Amino acid sequence: MLHIGLHFLVPLGVALLFYRRYWVKATFILIVTMVVDLDHLLADPIYDPERCSIGFHPLHTTPAIILYGLMFLIPLLLKSKGETLSHQSGQGIIHLVGLGLLIHMLLDGVDCMF
Repeated sequence: MLHIGLHFLVPLGVALLFYRRYWVKATFILIVTMVVDLDHLLADPIYDPERCSIGFHPLHTTPAIILYGLMFLIPLLLKSKGETLSHQSGQGIIHLVGLGLLIHMLLDGVDCMF
């Protein structure tokens, strides 16, 4: 239960810390990235409390995580110097989706350690 709660609390904290001007929209986008867990429906059994999702489910593999990192970084690299990413631009949304997916993978990875 704590694990699921962290998937809501950590994005909220990140949005409040780093995206304060539009924290509600940022929180929403970060939380919506939990749909990545739909790949759990491909597993048998669908839920196994002892299974580590990192490396097991297709959207929780290293190539996918690299893609999420690129989604987070590329919009930052493409923006003009001194410019901030607009939360309404496509680049800003891709950046937040990538961040949400990275947060999700980090939380799932921590869960695998225990």
